[in-house]
Amino acid sequence: MPGLYYLPMKHNLGVRRIFPICSFFVFILACSSSFVHGEEILVDDYQNGLSPHWQEKRFKGKTHYTVVREDGLQCIRAVSRASASALIYKMEYDLRDYPWLTWTWKVEDILVKGNATIRAGDDYAARVYVVFPSVAFWRTKTLVYIWANKLPQAKAVPNPFTSNAVMVAVESGREKRGQWLLEKRNVLDDYREYFGEDPPKAGAVAIMTDTDNTGEDATAWYGPIRILSERPL
Repeated sequence: MPGLYYLPMKHNLGVRRIFPICSFFVFILACSSSFVHGEEILVDDYQNGLSPHWQEKRFKGKTHYTVVREDGLQCIRAVSRASASALIYKMEYDLRDYPWLTWTWKVEDILVKGNATIRAGDDYAARVYVVFPSVAFWRTKTLVYIWANKLPQAKAVPNPFTSNAVMVAVESGREKRGQWLLEKRNVLDDYREYFGEDPPKAGAVAIMTDTDNTGEDATAWYGPIRILSERPL
């Protein structure tokens, strides 16, 4: 699945893949923009259930996202069975003011057939997106932080559907499956490194657990997501 206008949004080859990409971008533009201020932006900690700011976008079937309490942590559980749908949180902010993104996540396992370098393998038990929309939708860029199947940890590659989406293997493999992990990314630095330029304003954060290409099953948990002005401790 390509990147989030391009939520990398996958899909069947040819026109059937192009349409979800375009429709997702139109979906992003249609949502109301929001400007935020302060040292931290709490996207969601699910204490009151799933925030109504989350919007679901389906591409093939439905990944089931539910708020649960797992290991004492309020979180989103995502269950995918040969399906692909995402939760998107539309918010506009400037990475120069808020360069850091943090989140916690856990996966039950990785996908046996998953492969970040080919279209048929573009499925992941867990991924987190930061999307940078453009009025010219084909110029929209996306950073996709993945729990990789085979890609080595810290490796970054273009999404197999579009070079405008870069897949960054924050975690990889089965060794840490079943463990809660806290991730910290300087998205501003990542954008400059992988796209070779300063970023426009971010327009959305999203999560997705998807298995439509491989036809496998996957379960993941996503903890609180925060956007920070300073490097987290």
